[in-house]
Amino acid sequence: MTGGRARGGWWRTGLGVVFTALMLFPVYWMVNVSLTRDTDLRADPPHLFPAHGTVEGYQVALRDQLPYLGTSLLVGLGTVALTVALAAPAGYALAVLRPVGGGVLRFVLLIAQMIPGIIMAMGFYAAYLRLGMLNSAAGLVLADSTIAVPFGVLIFTAFMSGIPGEVLQAATVDGASRWRTFRSVVLPLSRSSIITVSLFAFLWAWSDFLFASTLDAGGAARPVTLGIYRYIGNNNQQWNAIMATAVIASVPATVLLIVAQRYVAAGVTAGAVKD
Repeated sequence: MTGGRARGGWWRTGLGVVFTALMLFPVYWMVNVSLTRDTDLRADPPHLFPAHGTVEGYQVALRDQLPYLGTSLLVGLGTVALTVALAAPAGYALAVLRPVGGGVLRFVLLIAQMIPGIIMAMGFYAAYLRLGMLNSAAGLVLADSTIAVPFGVLIFTAFMSGIPGEVLQAATVDGASRWRTFRSVVLPLSRSSIITVSLFAFLWAWSDFLFASTLDAGGAARPVTLGIYRYIGNNNQQWNAIMATAVIASVPATVLLIVAQRYVAAGVTAGAVKD
């Protein structure tokens, strides 16, 4: 019986390794192409390893893409700040203050996340055209926040609903106002949810192409998603530079996910089980 379980475990492990390798192969191929020389890019069959590896693609990417990376970083951090500033108090209000119509508001937030992005982009374009906010980092921050804020409110609401009422009552007995309780008690206890919301807000803003191509396609400061697109043309397909840029752009997201994974797991599952 034990031997059968062991064999079954090996099969499951083997299948897991195979599926993981299949899912990670595009990432490996991206790195492989980024290190391949221009003369080897159209080899038939293609090289599975960069036998004559070069960092020329990374040199080109760093030379051309640093301004775009800077814009993406600015937009990402701005989106995080605006999302947390709006979503955390809203989640506190829904979870602790329980206003009339709170359930309806949560339903509206769910529906808001189902609106197609292209519809929102067209709406923003019409509004920004009148307000003079096209081709600006501030416009992208505001647009990206509309995707992140509803998600953030739901995460904060779920987490803050699990904070023991005795803790909040103790703060009230000590004379703390609702704002002081939120700032000094609730926010420190909500570290996991803050990190979770911040991470997803940053990743959405960092990887956004739809809003960027609609609202900032002609600006001087464009995000890295448009920087990659700039390489692609009928007579100019620098695939090693494209893939090198993709690798560089993937590094911040990868590092953030590795560092914050335990907080993300706690933040996403918060409020799922109550005593």
